[in-house]
Amino acid sequence: MKTIADLGDLRGKRVLVRSDLNVPLDGDRITDDGRVRASVPTIQELTDQGARVVVVAHLGRPKGAPEDKYSLKPVVARLGELLGQDVAFATDTVGESAKATVEGLQDGQVALLENLRFNPGETSKDESERRAFAQELASLADAYVSDGFGVVHRKQASVYDVAQILPAAMGGLVKAEVDVLQRLTEDPERPYAVVLGGAKVADKLAVIDNLLGKADRLLIGGGMAFTFLKAQGYEVGGSLLDEDNVDTCRRYLERAQESGVEIVLPVDVVCNAAFSAEGDIITVDADKIPAGQMGLDIGPRSAELYASKVADARTVFWNGPMGAFEMAPFAAGTKAVAQALVDATAKGALTVVGGGDSAAAVRQLGFSDDQFGHISTGGGASLEYLEGKDLPGISILG
Repeated sequence: MKTIADLGDLRGKRVLVRSDLNVPLDGDRITDDGRVRASVPTIQELTDQGARVVVVAHLGRPKGAPEDKYSLKPVVARLGELLGQDVAFATDTVGESAKATVEGLQDGQVALLENLRFNPGETSKDESERRAFAQELASLADAYVSDGFGVVHRKQASVYDVAQILPAAMGGLVKAEVDVLQRLTEDPERPYAVVLGGAKVADKLAVIDNLLGKADRLLIGGGMAFTFLKAQGYEVGGSLLDEDNVDTCRRYLERAQESGVEIVLPVDVVCNAAFSAEGDIITVDADKIPAGQMGLDIGPRSAELYASKVADARTVFWNGPMGAFEMAPFAAGTKAVAQALVDATAKGALTVVGGGDSAAAVRQLGFSDDQFGHISTGGGASLEYLEGKDLPGISILG
């Protein structure tokens, strides 16, 4: 795949950069700027070359029309702070404001256009509508750089179609993400442990299916663990359960046993009668969850077990928290797994935090990005790659 170096001399050229600035907001306040920080090195590389950089991105899920709560305006100041220069802001995507803002750029300057998803062409399933929007975006620039790893699994105008119109290359962030994913899938150093959590088992079934032939150990926590516990014949009380996939989980347990892959499930669970930090919180064996109680975290013995299964691993991929980490009584399991990855990293293992809630959790729980081998900016893209799927925004770059 082509990199920025393959685009040649960019001085004075307008370069459209598809970044991922989909940050969480509390009103106008960014609560986690990880994706903004991750976007900076590629933008800086381009400005250092004298390019006129036009950054495009999305935020949230507007319905193809402007909505104040999804404006990228709160991102402008933070991006400027990190770049050490003012960033111009266009109040539309391809309209008069965008054209005037881009026209006003000088060499080495940066502009951010308003949320791409305010235009229905960005996410349209109609290829002609999507292509038409891509043509308008492309008219603003001389070259294109794909650096929004969080969207490369989407066949969208700014990700897929623009790359067919302009000279295109991947940015440093996308390259780093792809390099790490290749290390996870092509010849991982062993033992190779995969930790999967989060609420919905259905979201991870394809990953489990693919990794049963690649990983040495699968550690399963979070809400998805209860469907596996049910598949073992345990009652799970009021815990999150996907009845439709109990049989599928049972087959995975059988396959794992046949192929010598270890599937590790909780041996104890922290429960409450409600999804709340208040009330009579109890810890019980995983096969003794009372009726009316819901599991909201792996228990202390499980946390110790999971940490031991990560301790000697040489490659670790983690996607999904072990419990409802946002509430202090149910954060210990996730924190224990994060600490185990930190310890493994210190011993030379490749540790990858697979974006999304996992990345949010490690930061909320007080860990820093540099304590891990890699924190992905795209949980969904990472999972689809590990499922063995093609990522349109990568494949189109050749």
